[in-house]
Amino acid sequence: MLKKMGEAVARVARKVNETVESGSDTLDLAECKLVSFPIGIYKVLRNVTDQIHLITLANNELKSLTSKFMTTFCQLRELRLEGNFLHRLPNEVSTLQHLKAIDLSRNQFRDFPEQLTTLPALETINLEENDIVAGLISTKQVCQALMLMIEEMCLWRSWPPCPPCAASTSASTP
Repeated sequence: MLKKMGEAVARVARKVNETVESGSDTLDLAECKLVSFPIGIYKVLRNVTDQIHLITLANNELKSLTSKFMTTFCQLRELRLEGNFLHRLPNEVSTLQHLKAIDLSRNQFRDFPEQLTTLPALETINLEENDIVAGLISTKQVCQALMLMIEEMCLWRSWPPCPPCAASTSASTP
């Protein structure tokens, strides 16, 4: 068992060093048996965090990500977290103002991560194969969240609201 742990640690160290030495914009720590994001990586990557635009932590055993992870890698464009045990995101995910895509498929989310609606550049959210309970979020709430995202991205400002939103707006107007 110790030998396997040692091999896993060596693999992570090798991948991090490759990212630093090559000046790559990608950190790929997929399938490294991680249960948390290693604290030592912050120090090793401290001079290159701004140039890292894609982090892959897919198919590990992550149960959570820290606020430090989100604030350290605030220049991310893509975050791949599929195949873990995540059930929530820290509020600091809102610091990822450049994030365009996030893959949270095959995790343990029971609720839609509402913090994602505050990200102006976000175009793709993958939440497939989670345990999100249907009915907790109404069609109206989903529509309002999506319209808010569109408004914040300055797209289609004059686009008419979808039928559920239009119906609720006209019903509530005197």
